[in-house]
Amino acid sequence: MTDARLYAAIDLGGTKILVVVASPTGEVVASERIPTEAEGGPSAVIERMVDALRTAVEEAGVPLEQLAGIGISAPGPIDLDAGVVTSPPNLPGWRDVPLAAILREELGVPVALENDANCAAVGEHRFGAGRGYRHLIYITWSTGIGGGIIIDGRLYAGASGAAGEVGHVAVAADGPVCGAGHPGCLEAVAAGSGIAARAAEMIAAGLLPRTAALAAEAPPLSAEEVYQAGTEGEAAAAALIERAGRYFGMGLANLINIFNPQAVVIGGGLTNIGEAIMGPAIETARARSFAQSFADVAIVASELGDRAAALGAIEVARSRDVGEMV
Repeated sequence: MTDARLYAAIDLGGTKILVVVASPTGEVVASERIPTEAEGGPSAVIERMVDALRTAVEEAGVPLEQLAGIGISAPGPIDLDAGVVTSPPNLPGWRDVPLAAILREELGVPVALENDANCAAVGEHRFGAGRGYRHLIYITWSTGIGGGIIIDGRLYAGASGAAGEVGHVAVAADGPVCGAGHPGCLEAVAAGSGIAARAAEMIAAGLLPRTAALAAEAPPLSAEEVYQAGTEGEAAAAALIERAGRYFGMGLANLINIFNPQAVVIGGGLTNIGEAIMGPAIETARARSFAQSFADVAIVASELGDRAAALGAIEVARSRDVGEMV
């Protein structure tokens, strides 16, 4: 492995910036993680991204100009062709920011921009739990729900790069409105934010005293606290977790029926709840999927954890560097 074949990736999130320097085969030789401090706005965040990158590159012992490329994993929506981050909800002040061009000019290295969930899908497909599958769907199940789609070994981005928004599959016609303003989206009823919102309504009605006490100890209210209250005997809290799992299973069945994938890789913090939420999800997916399609699919846990998007961005940078399709 030579220095010229090292790539860097910057995974930009609402709360953290993760930089990795790695080989084309995913061997990480250096990494750096810092808080995003998103309240500072685009210029301050981009400066932090550059500083973190320089620190990781120095740790790797490779001159910045010898990097073969840099992949950027950024929250959507983004304009892939223009390399522009358009309006991510968790990054205040980011509106049509030409991130790829800014970093290319600042660093003097080729830069490839991709949506974070798509990067995670690529990462798991290339280096993680999705290895060996040609048709797979990656889902991150956490505060929100996102995803990426691999068809015939290649990332499916759609007409403008917006494909894979699995959190906005509609599963409840009269359900709560999601962050994008649509009623009944999977994210609104099954993501951590949706669980917390429903729990907050029930707390206001005096229905979840144990959950309320846990939230008071460590605010803000989270899905994990709802789950903990359920394990401590609060039946209504346990029912909320089960309900979220069943809604997730409905979304999962929709994807299985439409795409007939070989694998669905699921990552994100809510999977750590375990059987209490995954059991209802798998049971519902099985009941609502075509038998053949469900028999075809392996539902597996992410192997790369919070490095999935960064390693996927390494592969995005590599593939675009050599003119391949991801």
